[in-house]
Amino acid sequence: MPHPVRLRARPALLAYAAVRTLGLAPALARTDRSALDLLAGRWDSAWYLLIAEQGYAGSCPAQGELCRYAFFPLYPVLIRTAAALTPLPAPWAALLLSLTASGAAAWGVYAVAERCAGRRTAFVATVLWGVLPHAVVESMAYTESLFTALAAWALYAVLTGRWPAAGALACLAGLTRPTGIAVAAAVGVSALLALRARPLPRRPALALALAPLGWLGWVAWTGVRAGRWDGYFLVQRRWGSFVDGGAYTWDRLGRLFARPETPLSAAAVAAVLAGAAVLLVVCVLQRWPLPLLVHSGLTLLITVGGAGYFHSKGRFLLPAFALLLPVAAALGRARPGVRWAVLLPAAVVSGLFGGHLLLVAGHSP
Repeated sequence: MPHPVRLRARPALLAYAAVRTLGLAPALARTDRSALDLLAGRWDSAWYLLIAEQGYAGSCPAQGELCRYAFFPLYPVLIRTAAALTPLPAPWAALLLSLTASGAAAWGVYAVAERCAGRRTAFVATVLWGVLPHAVVESMAYTESLFTALAAWALYAVLTGRWPAAGALACLAGLTRPTGIAVAAAVGVSALLALRARPLPRRPALALALAPLGWLGWVAWTGVRAGRWDGYFLVQRRWGSFVDGGAYTWDRLGRLFARPETPLSAAAVAAVLAGAAVLLVVCVLQRWPLPLLVHSGLTLLITVGGAGYFHSKGRFLLPAFALLLPVAAALGRARPGVRWAVLLPAAVVSGLFGGHLLLVAGHSP
């Protein structure tokens, strides 16, 4: 009898934990700040903690009323719940939730990759996800780990025909981040294709109905609070985030290479965007499963097509883990010496860059 996926994933998860520990070492060694303050006390983390402790009421000096509604509710609800059910203060609850979610996400990455391409590719894909340039966020009190876990397991549920689970996980993803709509679309497109069968299958229809409810529900609720149907998009615009078809991204890229000195963090984002675009084309040409293509393609489209927060666009692409599969498959076929000659330096560089983001860059990753 074959081992269940949780046992087959164990070596990959141990390797993932090792590279993430290595990834945090440079930052923690170069600062007197506590790990809690460094990983759970700044930028978006502070906003999620504020919402967990005080709720969504209140205004911001620059963004005005309803400003907190730009942040989706699942993560702060989980922080509040964990803090209420345990002796942990909210910052520790937030950080431990994210670290637990990062393990669940790595497991989900393994499960999807193994389903599509076997154990070696799955092992490499899991480690690669842990050594991406912005992988330090996977160890912070941010939503990317939770969101990636929900997205990965939703996609795995689609690939294995578990339609109600796929719909429910996509619904939860839609309550976690704005790009939850990409998870809903991946589940929805797959469900629509399954619905072509006769007699009409009920479970894909249930997934199709459930998948967008989280995202639509939050957008609708924000609209109710704002007194206008586009209230959520108005709140996002006040934060400087809106859809412009990619004009902002291309403008920033053009300015970036016209400058005599390019900030390291901005150059890394440019490289990540270019790499993601190339890998998406490769994924399409290699005919990876449709749900993975839909999710990764829409995530990249939303990231490139949105204005604002250029420095965070590499982080926004962390959930598009399926883009790593062509590289993981190639390394999985390589000799072990070649494989580790790529992965180990990547882990070191990722750790050094993560330290730069936390200690030098001066803005949210």
